[in-house]
Amino acid sequence: MKEKKEFTILVVDDDVDIANLVAIQLGSKGYKVETANDAQKGLEILKEQKIDLCILDIMMPGMNGYEMCTRIREKSNIPVIMLSAKGSTDDKIVGLGMGADDYLPKPFNPLELEARVESQLRRYTVLNNSENGDGKDVHLKHIDIEFSKKLVSTFGKERKLTPIEFDILYLLASHPGEVFTMDQIFGKVWEERNFEIGNTIMVHIRRIREKIEEPESDVKLIKTVWGVGYKVDENA
Repeated sequence: MKEKKEFTILVVDDDVDIANLVAIQLGSKGYKVETANDAQKGLEILKEQKIDLCILDIMMPGMNGYEMCTRIREKSNIPVIMLSAKGSTDDKIVGLGMGADDYLPKPFNPLELEARVESQLRRYTVLNNSENGDGKDVHLKHIDIEFSKKLVSTFGKERKLTPIEFDILYLLASHPGEVFTMDQIFGKVWEERNFEIGNTIMVHIRRIREKIEEPESDVKLIKTVWGVGYKVDENA
């Protein structure tokens, strides 16, 4: 992983005090931090600068955080952490469904935000390191994954996944037939075990299924093992 001073983090929040608080906290740890107080300005910064991670408030006037996350995902797979005073499970599901990698309700502990930023950057750096040759390609009946290029094809069609979605699918598909619990998936993909898992895994699994499976096909590539976890079948 690169030195922290080489990472640039964008904080988008219409609450100036919160944006400044986050900037000071992360800046004190060696990160370069850019701030914006509305989504449009945030998108302009993303266009003009190389941003490695975005911390994004949901409830903003004009374009909200959900819409901005969707706009980011049209062009970029950088990690997105959503902040929101709305801490319900439904709001978290919507945020993750829009392509966010993590979700933290307000008020939040700055140290927890710092830990989540570090976790996301570590995972993203490893995933996008072209010199990382540890991963092997996966070729199953309906699933093909070129690890070095981060390409996923199912049923002969190329699929676009976020880094988190790629990590989860690769973990399952590279161990066909093996059942992974939600705790195991969370630990291996996020490399952390001290965060509340909640519905995070289920939401990402649902999103992956929507992207890689064919609605008209009876073939289910990711199977739920009730009471245990998830697996990719050997015949997938």
